[in-house]
Amino acid sequence: MTQPDDALNKGFDLDLTKRILRYVRPYMKLAVGGVLLALFTAALQPVPAFLQGYAIDNALTPFVNGENTDAAALTRLLGLIVIGYVLVQATEFGLTYASTLTIGYLGQNVLRDIRANVFTKLQRLPLAYFDANPVGRLITRVTSDVDAINQFITGGLISMITSTFLIIVYMGVMLSINWKLALIAFTVLPVLFVVTNFFRQKMRETFRENRLQQAIVNTKLNENITGMQTVQLFGRQRRSALDFDHSNRALLTANSNGVKWFSLFMPAVAVLGQVSIALVLYFGARLILGENAVGTGVGAALTVGTLYAFVQWTTQLFQPIQDLADVFNNLQAAMASSERIFGVLDTHEDIQDKEGAREIQHFEGRVDFDGVWFAYDGAVTADASDTDDRWILRDFDLHIQPGESVALVGATGAGKTSVTALVSRFYDVQRGAVKVDGVDVRDYDQHSLRKHIGLVLQDVFLFAGTIESNLTLNNPNIPHERVVEACKYVGVHEYILGLEQGYQTEVRERGATLSTGQKQLLAFARALIQNPDILLVLDEATANVDTETELRIQDALKKVMEGRTSIIIAHRLSTIEHCDRIIVMRKGRIVEQGTHAELLARGGYYAKLNQLQYAQGDAAD
Repeated sequence: MTQPDDALNKGFDLDLTKRILRYVRPYMKLAVGGVLLALFTAALQPVPAFLQGYAIDNALTPFVNGENTDAAALTRLLGLIVIGYVLVQATEFGLTYASTLTIGYLGQNVLRDIRANVFTKLQRLPLAYFDANPVGRLITRVTSDVDAINQFITGGLISMITSTFLIIVYMGVMLSINWKLALIAFTVLPVLFVVTNFFRQKMRETFRENRLQQAIVNTKLNENITGMQTVQLFGRQRRSALDFDHSNRALLTANSNGVKWFSLFMPAVAVLGQVSIALVLYFGARLILGENAVGTGVGAALTVGTLYAFVQWTTQLFQPIQDLADVFNNLQAAMASSERIFGVLDTHEDIQDKEGAREIQHFEGRVDFDGVWFAYDGAVTADASDTDDRWILRDFDLHIQPGESVALVGATGAGKTSVTALVSRFYDVQRGAVKVDGVDVRDYDQHSLRKHIGLVLQDVFLFAGTIESNLTLNNPNIPHERVVEACKYVGVHEYILGLEQGYQTEVRERGATLSTGQKQLLAFARALIQNPDILLVLDEATANVDTETELRIQDALKKVMEGRTSIIIAHRLSTIEHCDRIIVMRKGRIVEQGTHAELLARGGYYAKLNQLQYAQGDAAD
């Protein structure tokens, strides 16, 4: 679901600004240097107009009026002014380049640090956090929101300082040379402020609508590309195109409104600037003519060169004022983005290592569930009612001996997957304890615990890279020989060798070029390469493969399960007949347990499940 973006509704927040500036602290020399360079650049900007006016008053005007007929002297003076002008422009160029480079480097380093912190934080957060937050929202935090903070630092905070300083410089220079003419030039500023604020509000609303419609278009595009097979299978191309066109036209309208207001804003500012220049020219000319239009006794205080410089300064004064309007937009967007980013960074990590958490080199493989009560809903606490429907496991007791193979069976929602998630400590229990080798998993170092647990999922995730990098997960300490051995165990070695580049073949996004069975075999190989002490096979990892591949996997499983504690979740009961013990679950409790033959002989819930599956198989045949 797409929600309106509040990026332009958040006002200035001093606490958030302080937190942002903490990321600037390691680069304080760069920040100070960038600001000083920008200020020096701003201080030089009125000088070219001053030199031009000086040339008019002291070289061109005297010669035209016949006050100085020494052409050689005037030429030398003009040459010096030109040299000074070129030096000022060259210095300004160098300072602008240095300040832009410094500030840009500062912003990119801050961007990298914030992005790295958010990514690191996301890796530490428990799975429950990702259950509640869509992937698209989290990607936005690491990309768009972080970039908004970069814009605030480079194009906002420093631009605010330099633009304010530049306005002060221009106004100070103009007031010091002729304060009355300067006040005339400033008369337009209140009107400019009102106009700028009006258009800023309109463009902010338009920009907000634009971002909302852009998000909707992106969502529909993502859904249709991801679900293209379904779209084509059910012939929904035309309907999807019409639906997308509706959203696309809404985006067009939002963009058109933005273009409309922006096309009005720039001419409005330009007209006000020209009005200010016209006032300066009119009253300045009258001052030069000595008509005392603005005051008395000031006719000689203004020259043609000074008037020319005033016109240039008045024109240049409007640019930093316009820049400040953009700065406030950046500021508001950065405040909202930083609030969301720091919201992620401040998220409490429910799954944390205790101080002095234990690290282990090897597990014997004993797993114990002692009176476990567990619910995914974080609002469920240890003192919640036993009748609360949110409990997934209820007073669950299970004891698995080292090297024992145990299968969990039951209807969907019985709590089978939760058992394996708790062994890996992806979640913490509300009551009771989950123990490995007699020690509560909460007392182990998380990395050390999971390092000794192998996990095979039905929905296999393959990363971008080569087949070998997916098998080793880019661990340089795993030799190629171990990879080959594991692949031979699961029967995928010959398939890999048949590829053009063998183990170095590139895997497309999520393994698009591999069949479901091939991905399952690679997942088994990846788990075996880690040589785990405890093996978890979840959600019927062999359910989506053909009979030949299934037999190959079953054979490999028997080999790898020898001497290793194994917990297998299966819906197809024929695949777990060889397990040492079968645990039958129903509504978070154990209702039966025993070997396959014992449970069938008992004629209970497991026997009914088995009978139902065989009946379905006969019907399918």
